[in-house]
Amino acid sequence: MILVGGEALVDLVPAPSTQPGELGPLLPLPGGGPYNVAITLGRLGAPVRFLSRLSTDGFGDALKQRLELSGVDTSMLQRGPEPTTLAIAGIGPDGSARYSFHLEGTADRAVRHPGPLREEITTVSLGTLSLVLEPGASVYERLLREHGGLTVLDPNIRPAVVTDPTAYRARFRSWLPDVDLLKLSIEDAAWLADGDPLPAVREWLDQGVGAVVMTRGAAGIVAFAGDGAEVEVPTVPTKVVDTIGAGDTVHGALLFWLHNAGITTPDGLRSVPGDHWREALGFAAKAASITVSRAGAEPPYAAELGVQS
Repeated sequence: MILVGGEALVDLVPAPSTQPGELGPLLPLPGGGPYNVAITLGRLGAPVRFLSRLSTDGFGDALKQRLELSGVDTSMLQRGPEPTTLAIAGIGPDGSARYSFHLEGTADRAVRHPGPLREEITTVSLGTLSLVLEPGASVYERLLREHGGLTVLDPNIRPAVVTDPTAYRARFRSWLPDVDLLKLSIEDAAWLADGDPLPAVREWLDQGVGAVVMTRGAAGIVAFAGDGAEVEVPTVPTKVVDTIGAGDTVHGALLFWLHNAGITTPDGLRSVPGDHWREALGFAAKAASITVSRAGAEPPYAAELGVQS
Protein backbone atom coordinates (compact mmCIF):
# COMPACT_ATOMS: atom_id res chain seq x y z
CA MET A 1 0.00 0.00 0.00
CA ILE A 2 1.23 3.49 -0.93
CA LEU A 3 0.30 6.31 1.44
CA VAL A 4 0.18 9.79 -0.11
CA GLY A 5 -0.03 12.65 2.38
CA GLY A 6 -0.62 16.34 1.80
CA GLU A 7 -3.05 19.00 0.70
CA ALA A 8 -6.14 18.77 -1.43
CA LEU A 9 -7.41 22.08 -2.77
CA VAL A 10 -9.42 23.69 -5.52
CA ASP A 11 -7.69 25.37 -8.48
CA LEU A 12 -9.63 28.29 -9.93
CA VAL A 13 -8.59 28.23 -13.59
CA PRO A 14 -9.50 30.85 -16.23
CA ALA A 15 -12.08 29.58 -18.70
CA PRO A 16 -10.64 28.86 -22.17
CA SER A 17 -12.89 31.56 -23.64
CA THR A 18 -11.22 34.31 -21.58
CA GLN A 19 -9.62 36.92 -23.84
CA PRO A 20 -6.35 38.78 -23.11
CA GLY A 21 -6.97 41.69 -20.77
CA GLU A 22 -10.29 40.29 -19.58
CA LEU A 23 -11.28 38.90 -16.19
CA GLY A 24 -13.28 35.94 -17.40
CA PRO A 25 -15.01 33.21 -15.41
CA LEU A 26 -12.91 30.93 -13.19
CA LEU A 27 -13.54 27.20 -13.35
CA PRO A 28 -13.14 25.30 -10.05
CA LEU A 29 -11.01 22.22 -10.62
CA PRO A 30 -9.77 19.75 -7.98
CA GLY A 31 -6.05 19.91 -7.30
CA GLY A 32 -3.14 20.00 -4.89
CA GLY A 33 0.14 18.23 -5.57
CA PRO A 34 -0.31 15.23 -3.25
CA TYR A 35 -3.99 14.95 -4.19
CA ASN A 36 -3.05 14.75 -7.87
CA VAL A 37 -0.43 12.11 -7.11
CA ALA A 38 -3.01 9.98 -5.29
CA ILE A 39 -5.49 10.39 -8.15
CA THR A 40 -2.82 9.29 -10.64
CA LEU A 41 -2.03 6.18 -8.62
CA GLY A 42 -5.68 5.29 -8.16
CA ARG A 43 -6.47 5.66 -11.85
CA LEU A 44 -3.51 3.49 -12.77
CA GLY A 45 -4.70 0.78 -10.40
CA ALA A 46 -2.12 0.94 -7.61
CA PRO A 47 -3.18 0.35 -3.99
CA VAL A 48 -3.13 3.91 -2.64
CA ARG A 49 -4.44 5.63 0.47
CA PHE A 50 -4.69 9.40 0.94
CA LEU A 51 -3.96 11.22 4.20
CA SER A 52 -5.21 14.78 4.50
CA ARG A 53 -7.89 16.91 6.12
CA LEU A 54 -10.77 18.01 3.92
CA SER A 55 -13.37 20.64 4.60
CA THR A 56 -16.96 19.62 5.17
CA ASP A 57 -17.95 22.28 2.61
CA GLY A 58 -19.10 21.46 -0.91
CA PHE A 59 -15.56 21.59 -2.28
CA GLY A 60 -14.42 19.07 0.33
CA ASP A 61 -17.28 16.72 -0.54
CA ALA A 62 -16.38 16.90 -4.24
CA LEU A 63 -12.68 16.30 -3.55
CA LYS A 64 -13.49 13.19 -1.49
CA GLN A 65 -15.89 11.83 -4.09
CA ARG A 66 -13.30 12.23 -6.86
CA LEU A 67 -10.75 10.29 -4.82
CA GLU A 68 -13.18 7.43 -4.37
CA LEU A 69 -14.22 7.42 -8.03
CA SER A 70 -10.51 7.23 -8.94
CA GLY A 71 -9.95 4.16 -6.76
CA VAL A 72 -8.20 5.89 -3.83
CA ASP A 73 -8.69 4.55 -0.29
CA THR A 74 -10.05 7.43 1.84
CA SER A 75 -10.09 5.63 5.20
CA MET A 76 -7.40 7.97 6.62
CA LEU A 77 -9.08 11.19 5.51
CA GLN A 78 -9.97 13.68 8.22
CA ARG A 79 -12.83 16.18 7.89
CA GLY A 80 -13.38 19.56 9.53
CA PRO A 81 -15.41 22.78 9.27
CA GLU A 82 -12.44 24.86 8.06
CA PRO A 83 -12.69 26.12 4.44
CA THR A 84 -11.01 24.51 1.46
CA THR A 85 -7.73 26.01 0.25
CA LEU A 86 -8.12 27.89 -3.04
CA ALA A 87 -5.40 28.36 -5.66
CA ILE A 88 -5.94 31.02 -8.34
CA ALA A 89 -4.21 29.77 -11.47
CA GLY A 90 -2.99 31.96 -14.30
CA ILE A 91 -2.16 30.20 -17.59
CA GLY A 92 0.69 31.54 -19.74
CA PRO A 93 0.86 31.40 -23.57
CA ASP A 94 2.90 28.16 -23.36
CA GLY A 95 0.38 26.50 -21.04
CA SER A 96 2.49 27.01 -17.92
CA ALA A 97 0.65 27.83 -14.69
CA ARG A 98 1.36 30.31 -11.92
CA TYR A 99 -0.58 30.45 -8.67
CA SER A 100 -1.75 32.68 -5.85
CA PHE A 101 -3.26 31.05 -2.77
CA HIS A 102 -5.98 31.57 -0.19
CA LEU A 103 -4.62 29.59 2.77
CA GLU A 104 -5.60 31.21 6.04
CA GLY A 105 -7.30 28.79 8.42
CA THR A 106 -7.95 26.15 5.77
CA ALA A 107 -8.66 22.50 6.45
CA ASP A 108 -5.62 20.80 4.96
CA ARG A 109 -3.11 22.60 7.18
CA ALA A 110 -4.98 21.41 10.32
CA VAL A 111 -4.30 17.70 9.69
CA ARG A 112 -3.61 15.61 12.81
CA HIS A 113 -1.03 12.86 13.18
CA PRO A 114 -2.73 9.54 12.34
CA GLY A 115 -0.73 7.47 14.82
CA PRO A 116 1.49 4.49 13.94
CA LEU A 117 1.17 3.47 10.30
CA ARG A 118 -0.02 -0.03 9.52
CA GLU A 119 2.52 -2.58 8.30
CA GLU A 120 0.77 -2.80 4.93
CA ILE A 121 2.00 0.73 4.10
CA THR A 122 5.34 0.19 2.37
CA THR A 123 5.74 3.60 0.72
CA VAL A 124 5.05 7.11 2.02
CA SER A 125 4.91 10.02 -0.43
CA LEU A 126 4.75 13.68 0.68
CA GLY A 127 5.13 17.14 -0.79
CA THR A 128 4.13 20.66 -1.80
CA LEU A 129 2.27 23.13 0.46
CA SER A 130 1.75 20.51 3.17
CA LEU A 131 5.47 20.72 4.01
CA VAL A 132 5.36 24.51 4.40
CA LEU A 133 2.16 25.38 6.24
CA GLU A 134 2.01 24.78 9.97
CA PRO A 135 0.80 23.05 12.02
CA GLY A 136 0.35 20.39 9.34
CA ALA A 137 3.94 20.66 8.08
CA SER A 138 5.28 19.30 11.36
CA VAL A 139 2.82 16.40 11.19
CA TYR A 140 4.03 15.35 7.76
CA GLU A 141 7.67 15.92 8.72
CA ARG A 142 7.17 13.53 11.64
CA LEU A 143 5.74 10.89 9.28
CA LEU A 144 8.73 11.32 6.99
CA ARG A 145 11.14 10.66 9.84
CA GLU A 146 9.12 7.83 11.42
CA HIS A 147 8.46 5.71 8.35
CA GLY A 148 11.00 2.94 7.98
CA GLY A 149 10.03 1.95 4.45
CA LEU A 150 10.36 3.72 1.11
CA THR A 151 9.94 7.50 1.34
CA VAL A 152 9.31 9.79 -1.63
CA LEU A 153 9.38 13.59 -1.53
CA ASP A 154 8.37 16.26 -4.04
CA PRO A 155 8.95 19.71 -2.48
CA ASN A 156 7.07 21.36 -5.40
CA ILE A 157 8.13 24.83 -4.30
CA ARG A 158 5.65 27.70 -4.28
CA PRO A 159 7.93 30.69 -3.57
CA ALA A 160 5.03 33.03 -2.78
CA VAL A 161 4.10 30.80 0.17
CA VAL A 162 7.61 30.38 1.63
CA THR A 163 8.01 33.36 3.98
CA ASP A 164 11.60 32.50 5.02
CA PRO A 165 13.51 30.86 2.13
CA THR A 166 16.71 30.41 4.15
CA ALA A 167 14.90 28.59 6.95
CA TYR A 168 12.97 26.42 4.49
CA ARG A 169 16.13 25.43 2.60
CA ALA A 170 17.73 24.41 5.91
CA ARG A 171 14.65 22.40 6.84
CA PHE A 172 14.70 20.71 3.43
CA ARG A 173 18.33 19.67 3.93
CA SER A 174 17.42 18.17 7.31
CA TRP A 175 14.93 15.84 5.56
CA LEU A 176 17.41 14.40 3.08
CA PRO A 177 18.75 11.50 5.21
CA ASP A 178 15.14 10.26 5.45
CA VAL A 179 14.33 10.62 1.73
CA ASP A 180 14.83 7.71 -0.67
CA LEU A 181 13.43 9.21 -3.88
CA LEU A 182 13.50 12.97 -4.39
CA LYS A 183 11.34 14.04 -7.32
CA LEU A 184 11.37 17.72 -8.30
CA SER A 185 11.44 20.13 -11.21
CA ILE A 186 14.59 21.83 -12.39
CA GLU A 187 13.07 25.15 -11.24
CA ASP A 188 12.52 23.72 -7.76
CA ALA A 189 16.06 22.36 -7.70
CA ALA A 190 17.51 25.76 -8.65
CA TRP A 191 15.40 27.47 -5.97
CA LEU A 192 16.44 24.99 -3.28
CA ALA A 193 20.09 25.23 -4.33
CA ASP A 194 19.85 29.02 -4.57
CA GLY A 195 21.94 28.64 -7.71
CA ASP A 196 23.11 25.91 -10.11
CA PRO A 197 20.97 22.81 -9.42
CA LEU A 198 23.32 20.13 -10.78
CA PRO A 199 26.05 20.38 -8.10
CA ALA A 200 23.28 20.50 -5.51
CA VAL A 201 21.81 17.23 -6.80
CA ARG A 202 25.11 15.45 -6.13
CA GLU A 203 25.26 17.01 -2.67
CA TRP A 204 21.75 15.75 -1.92
CA LEU A 205 22.72 12.25 -3.01
CA ASP A 206 25.80 12.42 -0.78
CA GLN A 207 23.54 13.43 2.12
CA GLY A 208 21.56 10.20 1.86
CA VAL A 209 18.99 10.51 -0.93
CA GLY A 210 18.77 7.26 -2.90
CA ALA A 211 17.87 8.79 -6.27
CA VAL A 212 16.79 12.15 -7.70
CA VAL A 213 14.33 12.46 -10.58
CA MET A 214 14.18 15.92 -12.16
CA THR A 215 11.59 17.14 -14.64
CA ARG A 216 12.86 19.77 -17.11
CA GLY A 217 9.78 20.81 -19.07
CA ALA A 218 10.27 20.38 -22.80
CA ALA A 219 13.80 19.03 -22.19
CA GLY A 220 12.45 15.82 -20.68
CA ILE A 221 13.15 13.96 -17.45
CA VAL A 222 16.46 12.87 -15.92
CA ALA A 223 17.24 10.48 -13.07
CA PHE A 224 20.40 10.68 -10.96
CA ALA A 225 21.20 7.55 -8.98
CA GLY A 226 23.43 7.32 -5.96
CA ASP A 227 25.96 5.16 -7.84
CA GLY A 228 26.60 8.00 -10.28
CA ALA A 229 24.31 6.76 -13.06
CA GLU A 230 22.45 9.44 -15.02
CA VAL A 231 19.52 8.52 -17.29
CA GLU A 232 17.53 10.88 -19.52
CA VAL A 233 14.34 10.51 -21.54
CA PRO A 234 12.67 13.08 -23.83
CA THR A 235 9.14 14.38 -23.49
CA VAL A 236 6.39 12.71 -25.51
CA PRO A 237 5.19 15.17 -28.19
CA THR A 238 1.63 16.38 -27.67
CA LYS A 239 -0.49 19.51 -27.98
CA VAL A 240 -0.24 21.27 -24.61
CA VAL A 241 -3.43 22.74 -23.18
CA ASP A 242 -1.88 23.54 -19.81
CA THR A 243 0.77 22.04 -17.54
CA ILE A 244 -1.35 21.83 -14.38
CA GLY A 245 -0.65 18.50 -12.69
CA ALA A 246 2.10 17.42 -15.11
CA GLY A 247 4.79 17.04 -12.44
CA ASP A 248 2.32 15.35 -10.10
CA THR A 249 1.49 12.86 -12.85
CA VAL A 250 5.20 12.10 -13.27
CA HIS A 251 5.42 11.57 -9.51
CA GLY A 252 2.40 9.25 -9.40
CA ALA A 253 3.46 7.32 -12.49
CA LEU A 254 6.92 6.73 -11.01
CA LEU A 255 5.38 5.44 -7.79
CA PHE A 256 3.14 3.14 -9.84
CA TRP A 257 6.07 1.81 -11.85
CA LEU A 258 8.15 1.17 -8.72
CA HIS A 259 5.25 -0.63 -7.03
CA ASN A 260 4.60 -2.79 -10.10
CA ALA A 261 8.31 -3.66 -10.24
CA GLY A 262 8.21 -4.77 -6.60
CA ILE A 263 10.47 -1.92 -5.46
CA THR A 264 9.06 -1.04 -2.05
CA THR A 265 12.17 -0.66 0.13
CA PRO A 266 15.04 1.85 0.35
CA ASP A 267 17.58 -0.84 -0.61
CA GLY A 268 15.43 -1.86 -3.56
CA LEU A 269 15.33 1.69 -4.87
CA ARG A 270 19.09 2.06 -4.57
CA SER A 271 19.62 -1.08 -6.64
CA VAL A 272 17.49 0.01 -9.64
CA PRO A 273 19.74 -0.27 -12.74
CA GLY A 274 19.96 2.38 -15.42
CA ASP A 275 17.87 0.54 -18.02
CA HIS A 276 15.04 0.18 -15.52
CA TRP A 277 15.20 3.90 -14.74
CA ARG A 278 14.89 4.56 -18.48
CA GLU A 279 11.74 2.42 -18.60
CA ALA A 280 10.28 4.14 -15.52
CA LEU A 281 10.98 7.65 -16.83
CA GLY A 282 9.55 6.79 -20.24
CA PHE A 283 6.36 5.56 -18.62
CA ALA A 284 6.12 8.75 -16.53
CA ALA A 285 6.75 10.97 -19.57
CA LYS A 286 3.96 9.24 -21.50
CA ALA A 287 1.56 9.68 -18.57
CA ALA A 288 2.41 13.38 -18.26
CA SER A 289 1.89 13.94 -22.00
CA ILE A 290 -1.74 12.87 -21.56
CA THR A 291 -2.27 15.15 -18.57
CA VAL A 292 -0.94 18.26 -20.34
CA SER A 293 -3.14 17.58 -23.35
CA ARG A 294 -6.28 18.44 -21.35
CA ALA A 295 -7.34 21.24 -19.05
CA GLY A 296 -6.56 21.00 -15.35
CA ALA A 297 -5.00 18.12 -13.48
CA GLU A 298 -6.59 15.16 -15.26
CA PRO A 299 -4.15 12.25 -14.99
CA PRO A 300 -4.61 9.27 -17.32
CA TYR A 301 -6.37 6.02 -16.56
CA ALA A 302 -4.63 2.66 -16.87
CA ALA A 303 -6.21 1.87 -20.24
CA GLU A 304 -4.84 5.08 -21.75
CA LEU A 305 -1.32 3.86 -21.00
CA GLY A 306 -1.92 0.24 -21.94
CA VAL A 307 -1.68 -0.89 -18.32
CA GLN A 308 -3.42 -4.20 -17.62
CA SER A 309 -5.80 -3.98 -14.66
